[in-house]
Amino acid sequence: MRINLFICFLFFSILSFGKEDREIIKQIDHINSSALQFYNDDEIVKSFKEFISAKELSDSIQDHYGSATANYNLGNIYFLMENYESAIQYYNSTINVLKPIDDSYLISSSYLNLAKIYREQNIDTKSIQYFEKALKSSVVSKYINELEKEQIQKVFVEARINLCEIYIEKKNFDEALLNLLKLEDYLKTNEISSNLKGYYKYIYGVYSAHNELYNSANIKFREAIVLLKEGDQEIDLELLSNVYMQLSISLAKAGKSTEAYITLLEHNSFKDKLLNEEKSRQDLIIKSKFLIEDYKNEAQIANAARIQQVEIANKFKRINTVIFITLFLLIGSIIIIYRSYSQKMKLSKTLKVKNSELELAKDEALKSSELKSKFISNVSHELRTPLYGVVGITSLLLENNSLNTKDKKHLKSLKYSGDYLLNLINDILQVGKMEANKVELKNVSVNLKDMLADIVNSFDYRLEETNNQIEISIDNYVPEYIKCDKVRLSQILINLIGNSVKFTANGIINLRVKLVSLDNKNVGLNFEIEDNGIGISKDKFEMIFDNFCQLEDSNLNYQGTGLGLSITKNLIELFESEIKLESELGVGTKINFEINFELDQNKTKVISDFDSKAEKIENPEANYNILVAEDNKINQVVTKNLLKKHGYLCTIVENGKEALKEVKNNKYDLILMDINMPVMNGNEATALIRQFNNSIPIVALTAADIEDVEQNCKGIGYSDIIIKPFDNYEFFQVINENIQNAQNNNGDVQLVLAS
Repeated sequence: MRINLFICFLFFSILSFGKEDREIIKQIDHINSSALQFYNDDEIVKSFKEFISAKELSDSIQDHYGSATANYNLGNIYFLMENYESAIQYYNSTINVLKPIDDSYLISSSYLNLAKIYREQNIDTKSIQYFEKALKSSVVSKYINELEKEQIQKVFVEARINLCEIYIEKKNFDEALLNLLKLEDYLKTNEISSNLKGYYKYIYGVYSAHNELYNSANIKFREAIVLLKEGDQEIDLELLSNVYMQLSISLAKAGKSTEAYITLLEHNSFKDKLLNEEKSRQDLIIKSKFLIEDYKNEAQIANAARIQQVEIANKFKRINTVIFITLFLLIGSIIIIYRSYSQKMKLSKTLKVKNSELELAKDEALKSSELKSKFISNVSHELRTPLYGVVGITSLLLENNSLNTKDKKHLKSLKYSGDYLLNLINDILQVGKMEANKVELKNVSVNLKDMLADIVNSFDYRLEETNNQIEISIDNYVPEYIKCDKVRLSQILINLIGNSVKFTANGIINLRVKLVSLDNKNVGLNFEIEDNGIGISKDKFEMIFDNFCQLEDSNLNYQGTGLGLSITKNLIELFESEIKLESELGVGTKINFEINFELDQNKTKVISDFDSKAEKIENPEANYNILVAEDNKINQVVTKNLLKKHGYLCTIVENGKEALKEVKNNKYDLILMDINMPVMNGNEATALIRQFNNSIPIVALTAADIEDVEQNCKGIGYSDIIIKPFDNYEFFQVINENIQNAQNNNGDVQLVLAS
């Protein structure tokens, strides 16, 4: 029952609204008709007011046709008053409103009047464009009545005639004739007013006169006069006056002076009537302009008052709305708070249980993390310690001249495998340091010639395997001694040369050192490594410097970690330089970089001849006495032989307690202190030594990850840390750096080992 009542209510509501709209549309049509009558009776102001009223009503119910009619006629009023800007605005509004309706007459008439306005303003291009639009939109439909048909035909003919007139004025006689012929065909099949026919004959006469066809022009002008005076129609004085003028000119040019004079008198007669009519028209326009402006001012004042009243009403509405919303929100908030409180009490109980569970889980996670860290530290220690022994003992055995060729080859293979594993561990650690920005460059005196010889000699085994050769060339005047980080520079060159050896077979690798700049304090050197290996395609130039990137993943001949070039690029950037790559597939690869170094002022000798196989003595200038605290027998042998080989005196003890006793009883220039030892570990021994000796450098030796011990090393008393198995370059660079620092700072030897 309720549903039926609701449907009935909706039905009657729709009917009532539909009936109300129809009544308003009738009212709009009546207002438009009344306004049009006022316009025809030259009561312009009344007409303007009525059309404004019709437009407002039409817009209120979205009556497009009523609104378009009002807009069109308002455009006519402004056109009459020569207010072209407003007229254009209203005509365009008419066209836009009528697009959904497609009313041919109003649209084509709007285009026609827009074209006339632009013609008045001498904008011929736009005028022609809108006359053409008027022609295209003058479509006569079978559904329209005779009056509408006659109106559309009038627009079509008037637009075509105006086009002819423009083309004649522009002396485009071909287009003018084409439009005249089209119009002639149209007039044969359609009935139009005598005025328009007379207008057509007049334009045809003008065309003939311009083409010096004066007899034809005279005929056309006389036909136009007859048509313009025909019947009960209102005579177009302006057009008739123009016809007599053109006829008089044409007769004169045809040699008929008497007829031309009589015709000119007729022209003057109609011209006087036209001037009187124009004067009345101008008076009407001026009066209408004044009254319309006065009306618009009154309307603006009334509208401003209405807007003010609406704003006041809206303000009160907003206040009421705010009060209502506030009350609603207040009630809603009270309900939400109550529900939240109830839920909070439930959640509080649940959270207490969850917190207890989380505490247990946290404790388990911490235990797991500690076990993981301890496991990694132990694994690192267990890997480094035996690897230190393998690499060291192998190096010592290779120095034995009594070995046969087969044994020496096996030992070289073993050393290569140990070095490979050492480089793998170091590369992985190096990447971590790079990412954490924990790599700092040292600055010690380096013999460039000896460093390059060491690098070349380290590739003996790989060169023999790949049947490659390394050729080194150094520019003249390159200093023999420079100050730099020998470890990092050597690592760069070893990685680049190693890459060339890896991707080259039966070839030559060139290592070139070129002098770029030289003054009293600094030298600029360009290092270039070039090979004739497989080369690199240009699309891989960027990716090969990424971590873990390999040139050929599927080819086992080129296996590796994919870290070498990434580390090399980062190290070169650490030297404030950049790596430059040139390569071509099947031709080879060239890599170079440029670095500025500080000169060693105490050693200014330049490099002369270079021989990578020459014997060299690497003894220090003084026999420094070094105490080594190490419990591992193999490590003792390796460290002792390595130090003796380079001219250092060495004493070995097996634990921290013995080291403490030695320092008290003897003088040492530095201590290499293993951290993990029985009886007394390195940390305890170092802390006790620092109680009575702060000058001697103590370097922590450990196979554990540096991160595990670095934080506490300074607090304990270590000068520095070095990770086992260490690189020989790094080992002796640290020695030299600390010797120089100790001599420069305190006059005593103070060794600082770099991590």
